[in-house]
Amino acid sequence: MSAPTSTSPAQPQAHAGGPIVRPPSVPAIVTGTVRHVRRRPVHRAFAYRVYQWLVDLDDLPELSGLWSALASFRSSDHLGDPARSIRDNLTTYASTEGVDLAGCRILMLANARSFGYVFDPLTVYWCIRPDGALACVVAEVSNTYGERHCYLLELDENGQARTDKAFYVSPFVTVEGTYDMRFRLDGGDVGVSIVLRQHGEPLFTATFRGRAEPATRGALARAAARHPLMPQRVVAAIHWHGIRLWLRRLPIVPRRPHHHQEGVR
Repeated sequence: MSAPTSTSPAQPQAHAGGPIVRPPSVPAIVTGTVRHVRRRPVHRAFAYRVYQWLVDLDDLPELSGLWSALASFRSSDHLGDPARSIRDNLTTYASTEGVDLAGCRILMLANARSFGYVFDPLTVYWCIRPDGALACVVAEVSNTYGERHCYLLELDENGQARTDKAFYVSPFVTVEGTYDMRFRLDGGDVGVSIVLRQHGEPLFTATFRGRAEPATRGALARAAARHPLMPQRVVAAIHWHGIRLWLRRLPIVPRRPHHHQEGVR
């Protein structure tokens, strides 16, 4: 892997077709911090360091030899038909929501498959028109029960969107309320913020804020050494914090059958 040539576009600004974003050079490794805060009925907060990949769906990294054990990208790990490309599947899904992604550049923020395993609670797709304006953002949410759901979002000039919750994620949270989401892609600064509101009050907040650097072999080696087995650690943390909530006698919400969206398996 080598670093693509970087550019110096103008600062993000409002645009009639969506906010302008300023992506970094890709592929990139984005190292940062995930923070979760639950406010009620018990308060719990934690944070941990992670790294993710920011990649162009038209030019996914293909690592060779031992490097491929550290990172690979498969259609089967994301929405749609595993026999098709991630881009084709995303385009098909967006079309069912009335959005045409023809001509768009699509950047994906996700965990890579590492040592044969991947779990990605949230995959973010920035769909960028040729003029640099966002057509939309797709937030692909996965739970530990092997289910996934996509939210297609049209952002305002501040990179924000609101949508109804429609997917069972945590066994301690009902499938109701609204998400306030915010996305940032500004040079090397990458950020995602999600606030779940129920009955008008914030219940849960999850944020990721990271810094992108070109995905050279050196950068990957450093990230993997500092944060080994990243996908495995993510799912272990989810179960560990779930046990902590269960021990505090937080009621478990029964999981109801998930309604699969068209174009999303």
